[in-house]
Amino acid sequence: MSFSRRSALGALAAFAALQGLSPRKGRAAQAPAQPLRVGVIGAGSQGGTVGRLWVQAGHEVLFSSRHPDALVSMTRPLGPRASVGTPRQAAAFGTVVLFAVPYDALPQLGQDLQAELRGKIVLDATNPGPGSDNPLAKEAMDNGVGRTSAKYLPGTRLVRAFSAVDAWAVRDSAGRQSDKLSVPIAGDDSEAVQVAAQLVRDAGCEPVVVGKLAAATSFQRGGPGFRANTTAPELRRLLGLPEGK
Repeated sequence: MSFSRRSALGALAAFAALQGLSPRKGRAAQAPAQPLRVGVIGAGSQGGTVGRLWVQAGHEVLFSSRHPDALVSMTRPLGPRASVGTPRQAAAFGTVVLFAVPYDALPQLGQDLQAELRGKIVLDATNPGPGSDNPLAKEAMDNGVGRTSAKYLPGTRLVRAFSAVDAWAVRDSAGRQSDKLSVPIAGDDSEAVQVAAQLVRDAGCEPVVVGKLAAATSFQRGGPGFRANTTAPELRRLLGLPEGK
């Protein structure tokens, strides 16, 4: 099964789980100060969950798959700010692009979409699989997933974001007024990091800026921040960060 087919099926499951979260529960569905156009590449559990919350926050989101028709039932109830298309269309559409695909798909997508992605802020939520011994996974774990993703998505303003938290934790945080889920983020472009931080807030979570892209190793698989699914003070403690960073 291709990553896009798995993503489409995952998106439908994520949508079903999210039915209990209406815009009036937990956080108001009001337009953000600066509505963005966001392309979501990989509309499975993570991409579908985060993208739906961005739509509720007032952003325009294009969810993508190689089989866009499979996503229509998910996006139709979200209204006119949600649309579907191919990965290429999502890359062209978004001023910000979220990647939430299997890690092995990243090099080919980076090559195919290089023109559409050039100069754009890319939020990288991808992770090599556990115990994988293929060359790409080994490279990512040896050199850092963030640095490796930046290599295969050249010319982008890459920020590691939503890579260390589970979709269910994001969904639950969006329904709470306090004890928000902390989402660690890291990147070399300070403006891109600020945009990522705001999008984390718009998804009902709290951003914790860990540092430059090299620092993202602390919340990749095997690091203390990976799937900690906890509050910001606790995440800062786990990562050895000063309070309030």
